[in-house]
Amino acid sequence: MVGEKLITEMNLGRQVQLVFSVLVTSTCLHGQSEQASTYCNPLNIDYAYGAIPNFVEKRNHRTTADPVITLFKGNYYLFSTNQYGYWWSSDLSVWKFLPRRFLKPFHKVYDELCAPAVLAAGDTLLVIGSTYTKDFPLWMSTNPTTDSWKEAVDSFQVGAWDPALFLDDDGRLYIYFGSSNKYPIYGQEIDRQTLLPVGDRKELLALHDDVYGWERFGEYADNTFLRPFIEGAWMNKYNGKYYLQYGAPGTQFSGYADGVYVGSHPLGPFEYQAHNPFSYKPGGFARGAGHGATFQDKFGNWWHVATIAVSVKNDFERRIGLWPSGFDREGVLYCNTVYGDYPHYLPDTKADHLKSRFTGWMLLNYNKPVMVSSTYGGYAANYAVDEDIKTYWSAASGAKGEWLQSDLGSVSVVNAIQVNYADQNAELMGKHLNIYHRYVVKSSLDSKKWNTLIDKSRNMADVPHDYVELKRPTQARFIRIENVHVATGKFALSGLRVFGKGNGAVPDTVRNFVVLRGESERRNAWLKWKQSDDAVGYTIYIGLSPDKLYNNIMVYGANERYFPGMDRNRAYYFQIEAFNEKGLGPRSQVVKAE
Repeated sequence: MVGEKLITEMNLGRQVQLVFSVLVTSTCLHGQSEQASTYCNPLNIDYAYGAIPNFVEKRNHRTTADPVITLFKGNYYLFSTNQYGYWWSSDLSVWKFLPRRFLKPFHKVYDELCAPAVLAAGDTLLVIGSTYTKDFPLWMSTNPTTDSWKEAVDSFQVGAWDPALFLDDDGRLYIYFGSSNKYPIYGQEIDRQTLLPVGDRKELLALHDDVYGWERFGEYADNTFLRPFIEGAWMNKYNGKYYLQYGAPGTQFSGYADGVYVGSHPLGPFEYQAHNPFSYKPGGFARGAGHGATFQDKFGNWWHVATIAVSVKNDFERRIGLWPSGFDREGVLYCNTVYGDYPHYLPDTKADHLKSRFTGWMLLNYNKPVMVSSTYGGYAANYAVDEDIKTYWSAASGAKGEWLQSDLGSVSVVNAIQVNYADQNAELMGKHLNIYHRYVVKSSLDSKKWNTLIDKSRNMADVPHDYVELKRPTQARFIRIENVHVATGKFALSGLRVFGKGNGAVPDTVRNFVVLRGESERRNAWLKWKQSDDAVGYTIYIGLSPDKLYNNIMVYGANERYFPGMDRNRAYYFQIEAFNEKGLGPRSQVVKAE
């Protein structure tokens, strides 16, 4: 695109950064709440284009993973893999990108921080990326809202991949690291004054996929060709206990999740938490919740940010998700991912995260009739409304005037809309500062008279997963999005998702819910139930006791689900509820699988 400059080819001065911040924060968005109270996964940030190109098929793609969010001096800072900078926010809603190259030398155009470690220590923020060598600088800043970084040490002496830094209450500093299907997660103390390692690294934990079903490799936990990967260490301290977290079994899978071990010392020994994985989202539109970080917001609430798998154009095509998290009365670490890619409330006060922050706004256009201006190849129109981020509709071009129209089936109350772009035939690589999306969304009661619902025809921001909370709910049956400008390639959508409230009644209680768990393979179960005529989908709750059903699976268009995520030595409890455009039906009786 004319005038675009790749960050890696720019001398990024403060003036460029200031102009970019002004462009992002001053864009006027008609129809959007001035101060959004909700958000929707995947997070709508300007993801860079992948550092792992496929030059044969030219399947360029957006991606990032391995996120860390930390609260520092009243702002939140988000770092993730290969982004040529980082984001900061005052409210977890509006994220401002600050371009910055951390690696030296700068001759590798597509290389930047991979799986970075971030630590707020007093008045200083520390950052370092993954490395197997000992020549990476450890960076520090006291004002990271600007590019004011300097080297704390020029060559950090711990060659750590997927590192995590942890500062204990007594002032002692530790690092945790490891990414391998052969080696474990390690830990080591770091001298706070010299930033040199103290003693030898210590083996802390490894996978036991022969016992814990969720740790097995593969989309269906059935790949016997490769051993599963353990990676993404993270540490939190709560009520005197140390919670060492890790990701498994592989970043490209829907079952990518985070587990946790608990100990009484920063370097162990650690014991496997019975409720595992604690961060798990294998179903729904945006799937996967592994390799993340657990942090507290301004109100003291816990949250977990983690990696969402797309893995279509490349195995490492990924996004970022954010979910309410916390510790229960017994100190069990959990992450509440139920309806975790529907609109959720942003933090505004102290809250109980065992009670979902889900708004109750339902998806109104799942598998509903769709009309389009054109279709490119086999990227059919219905892929834009099938609740699968891996499939998408593409128009024949990226020209102004391409459109998609979704029929909600009946007049409904619309509260919010999410526009998920798919970057078909993208021609960009790396990070670009001045690309943008422009579109207009219209609503109608009869498909004849149209009202402008969202006007982003002058938008200057890069919004690959644009989520718009309306200023006020509106009545509509038809929703139509018209392209004005795409960042690159064709006008393609993996999901035009319309949220609100439909008509009629919520579904009845699901009947004939059974859990089939055999004796020969205790890690797996087959879940079956009677199809409900009034249901759009189902949410299955899973846990180790009837009152702690902390994990869930969202299922569309089926009345069965294969679940391979169990500990072979424990009994499990299951419950199911149906949902539709009106809301959630009552839950079934709890079923125990011995």
